[in-house]
Amino acid sequence: METLLPRRVFVLLAAVGCLLAACGRDAPSTGGAPTGPAEGQVSVVATTGMVADLARQVAGPHAHVTVLMGEGVDPHLYKASPSDIRALEGADLILYSGLHLEGKMGEVLEKLASRKAVVAVTDGIPRDRLMAFGGSADAHDPHVWFDVSMWAQCLPTVERAFAKAAPQHAADFASSRERHAKELAALDAEVRAAIATIPKERRVLVTAHDAFGYFGRAYDVEVLGVQGMSTESEASLADINALVETLVSRKVPAVFVESSVSPRNIEALRQGAASRGHTVRVGGSLFSDAMGAAGTPEGTYPGMVRHNVRTIVEALSH
Repeated sequence: METLLPRRVFVLLAAVGCLLAACGRDAPSTGGAPTGPAEGQVSVVATTGMVADLARQVAGPHAHVTVLMGEGVDPHLYKASPSDIRALEGADLILYSGLHLEGKMGEVLEKLASRKAVVAVTDGIPRDRLMAFGGSADAHDPHVWFDVSMWAQCLPTVERAFAKAAPQHAADFASSRERHAKELAALDAEVRAAIATIPKERRVLVTAHDAFGYFGRAYDVEVLGVQGMSTESEASLADINALVETLVSRKVPAVFVESSVSPRNIEALRQGAASRGHTVRVGGSLFSDAMGAAGTPEGTYPGMVRHNVRTIVEALSH
């Protein structure tokens, strides 16, 4: 596909992409049946793919990481199965995103924390950097990974968790954390350069649920979601009609579905706009609360980010 970015930006992105690939950190995540930890490895269970990617980057060969929620799984609605409970109970370390992302698993994680290491990777993010949720000072938007620079702030927490679990490898964990922090800084710059190529008046991102707030704040994009931050919320007819009015009045060219959320509300938006004489296309599918399939570029955090940005840029630039 021909790139929509100016040549100088394309060259920059290609160079950064090659740098990350050379470091071996944008390779597909491992898939298939779990093989279990090798002797001496820390056994880790991560709730989401994004958390697992952080864990693998920091721990390297010193940990075996299992993911509970794979491709297309909505963490807001996820309930732990009996096999999940067994995996969690058998782990040396449990890493989860936090900020109530894993809403229905909260009680399970709380019980496990009384007898083993259970760590929310977002605990190290300064609370004044978090976006409010639901009008409560104690509730925050959990989708912090959409701002690459904020997601990088989770790295020290992950490093500390591994250093406590396997202190003999602490120097390796520190080195890996440093390296990956640099890689994420480069990725953040890449995203910023790409989004800047979209004309300011066209930077309107309409998605199935309100998960992209940090993305919008970080990269100067107006974000509008049909549902609230949690997919447990329901979009009202008034919500949909208000968004239809925005699409029509501002001539928004595209809306986006999400890999882990039903597309029915997005389709309702398109039909509503069409009834008002404005054609809105689906700009593509974005990864929001889950990454892509294991063994694909989108099955890694950098690959997921690049997919989303490429999809947004191509849909909104023309």
